[in-house]
Amino acid sequence: MNIEDLAGQRLMVGYDGTTLNDQLREYIREYRVGGLIFFARNLIEPKQIEQLCRDSQAYAKDQGLPPLLIAVDQEGGPVARLKPPYTQFAGNPGIKSEEDAKEYARVMAKELLEAGFNMNMAPVMDVVPPDFDSIMIGRAFEGGPDEVARLGGYVIQYLQEYGVLAVAKHFPGIGRTTLDSHLELPYSHAPRAQLEAEDLVPFREAVRKQASGVMFSHILYTDLDPDWPASISPAVVSLLRDDMGYEGVIMTDDLDMGAVAKQFPIETVVEQFMRSGSDLALICHPGPNIKTAFNIIRKGLESDSTLLEMGRASVQRMLAAKQGIGLP
Repeated sequence: MNIEDLAGQRLMVGYDGTTLNDQLREYIREYRVGGLIFFARNLIEPKQIEQLCRDSQAYAKDQGLPPLLIAVDQEGGPVARLKPPYTQFAGNPGIKSEEDAKEYARVMAKELLEAGFNMNMAPVMDVVPPDFDSIMIGRAFEGGPDEVARLGGYVIQYLQEYGVLAVAKHFPGIGRTTLDSHLELPYSHAPRAQLEAEDLVPFREAVRKQASGVMFSHILYTDLDPDWPASISPAVVSLLRDDMGYEGVIMTDDLDMGAVAKQFPIETVVEQFMRSGSDLALICHPGPNIKTAFNIIRKGLESDSTLLEMGRASVQRMLAAKQGIGLP
């Protein structure tokens, strides 16, 4: 790949529209994006969704790009972008057994693949402490770290066996936070030993089950890195990649979210994303941030041989994930 392709493949973006419009064509043609994430604003009914995904993939192919990652947040429960007639699940709290996880994954994968999606931003692997008013109540599996690991591991295993890339989130765990990172930057002062004993347990299972992706949170964990939120922290990326041995795709949460957008200019966020060793940056809203991110990544690859080497490794991990589900 040339530098422009390497830069764009590091981006997963959102857009406004329900068809392959000029905005979406621009993101694919000019910014060479590696992935798309669709939200309720893009999704009306099955035939329209299938056409949108099919046209997007065809246009990427026409532009000489690899198949797109096309993702959706379809956890079930309060986070389900695909509405009826797609099957509506209760979400993680409704999964109590391996059989529940397998049935969820079977139906979910069938419907996602028929619609044209190849990645689900699920499962949530956050642990909610007992009697704690967590931001993740209603989205997390019930039970302690071992139960979250067990049930989440089954969801990862079966989603991927049925052909959909699973993304474990939100590393290293946001179950003990109460602020909404869509709006503000939450802090976690949990010591590393507590994170190891509780929050990280499900993610170790995600590594063992070879989750295709792990999404990082916009939480600042003061005992891991006092300066940077997890999503752009070299120390937190190293924790997963080096200490825990994860070989898949590491991605940020949406860089448009207030947790980072209110704290740092987009230029700083993207530069730090590159230095951190993360693979894929999510920018879920259309606007100048997508062009800015592309240009910063491109310039970084052109001017810094270390960043170029890291970028090639990141794209290779993304290509390996696509090949793992049979994309050419």
